[in-house]
Amino acid sequence: MKDSLLRDRYRIMEDLEADLFTFKGFTLARVAIKTDHLEKLDDLEIRDDDVFIVTYPKSGTVWSKQILSLIYFEEHRTRTAHLDTIYRVPFLEYCIGKEDLGERPSPRLFNTHLPYYLVPRGLKDKKAKVVYLYRNPKDVLCSYFHFIKMYAVFKAGDTMEEFMKQFLEGKVQGGLWFDHIRGWYEHRSHFNIQFMAYEEMKKDLRSSVLKLCKFLGKDLSGEAVDDVVRQATFESMKDDPLANYENVLNTRVGVTRREGHFLRKGTIGDWKNHMTVEQNERFDKIFQNQMKDFPLPFIWDI
Repeated sequence: MKDSLLRDRYRIMEDLEADLFTFKGFTLARVAIKTDHLEKLDDLEIRDDDVFIVTYPKSGTVWSKQILSLIYFEEHRTRTAHLDTIYRVPFLEYCIGKEDLGERPSPRLFNTHLPYYLVPRGLKDKKAKVVYLYRNPKDVLCSYFHFIKMYAVFKAGDTMEEFMKQFLEGKVQGGLWFDHIRGWYEHRSHFNIQFMAYEEMKKDLRSSVLKLCKFLGKDLSGEAVDDVVRQATFESMKDDPLANYENVLNTRVGVTRREGHFLRKGTIGDWKNHMTVEQNERFDKIFQNQMKDFPLPFIWDI
């Protein structure tokens, strides 16, 4: 029995490594990855009005794309243009579609999971803006676990215990969560960057939208801000196929879709429903060791 369990564990890790791709020390999913595209990113010409949304996976990526699309594009707020947010705010590193990023009209909005050292070097001139949205890592872990059960981007363990081990070793798309957030924060002086907490946005979305507008230099009317807030709620997005990725999931070639929805709960503190007391205590010890003296606040529950 023991030998059988060991063989299963090795098989899981071999499958995992086959589905992940490491580029200059960073882990990505092989889906929609082209090495030559990644190699060229460093030379992407950055425009002063570019905006980059940076997230670790399952930290509010889809939500932030919707919010910035609503802030920047009136036709998105009024629903007079029907374009999925995944194409309105494309991934920097993944080749979803054939459009040349350099040919996109301004203002260009991009989304990325990349670490600070892999983004285009032109971002360091501090003119283009970066919005880094972060979320407490316990909820990231649990959201990620449910995500890979629904959307088979890569192989993963069948239990929370197995996936937690992979997550804490950085053997997931996005690499090690601790390295990602610390890297961006510790090199914040190199970028024109605004850090936003997922939980603070959940608690007061309108204030967060106004904070983003100020950082982005977007002067919206009160009515327009109301429209942004209304269409960026979790409930509204769940019913909007342009924002909730359902169109993409239903047409994506080469990726297995299982039962479930891309937008699952979007709540704060859901980790308490999925982590055991022992897992939580173990996670806390690792977090305290890795994030000692880290100044950004974390909200674990409401």
